Amino acid sequence: MELLPNSHTEPDGSAVIRVLSYNIRSMRDDTDALARVISACDPDLVLVQEAPRFFRWRKKLSRLARAANLVVLTGGATAAGPAILCNLRATVERTEDLLLPLTPGLHRRGFATAVVRFGGARLAVLCCHLSLQKDERYEQGGMLLDRLAGMGVEHAIAGGDLNDRPTGRTFGRLADSLQDCWATTPWGSEYTSTPAHPHQRIDAIFATKDIEVLGCGVPVGLPGITRTDLRAATDHLPVLAALRVPAAQ
Repeated sequence: MELLPNSHTEPDGSAVIRVLSYNIRSMRDDTDALARVISACDPDLVLVQEAPRFFRWRKKLSRLARAANLVVLTGGATAAGPAILCNLRATVERTEDLLLPLTPGLHRRGFATAVVRFGGARLAVLCCHLSLQKDERYEQGGMLLDRLAGMGVEHAIAGGDLNDRPTGRTFGRLADSLQDCWATTPWGSEYTSTPAHPHQRIDAIFATKDIEVLGCGVPVGLPGITRTDLRAATDHLPVLAALRVPAAQ
């Protein structure tokens, strides 16, 4: 398996970063396996879905971040589940957690967002976990695009559990405006659900058109990652992307 490039800053100020998107099922499974998987991916940013939201949720999320040599950037219960972790390479400019309109009878959803810098590159980041209900999910996809556009940053990424496949309306809505990183430069494996029997891709990372996708996919076969840990960590497989973000103008 060809390895993804390591994180670094180019002489022109552009930054190569690693971004991981991972539904961690509220850390109800093997958290040691979860931390090992995250650490082996060596990410600069982790877009977490289903972060702990209830009793001592901040402590639980912080414990996971420390175990993976990361820090909590934003999100968790304040975004109804999405959260963003980062390493100390990131310079944080601002963060904001948003709760989306509540549909009676359905789960509350939200976005965790941040603006960060790596070297000379400035990046807007959004983590999401979209609705199981197709019409609400489609509306949330539009809100995601509106939110990215409203962050006032030239280069942006979004990722998470879409609860939709590439053939779905919402997935397609996002892919029409952003790069679907797997489709642009596939790497590793494709399917993210379920770990025991991968058969569908419902988790994804997207990037604005001017970000170079160096590789994206499920990191099966990456050194330090075992199938045993992937099955034990949670009920989704992670998506890892290596991206080159241009320097800010």
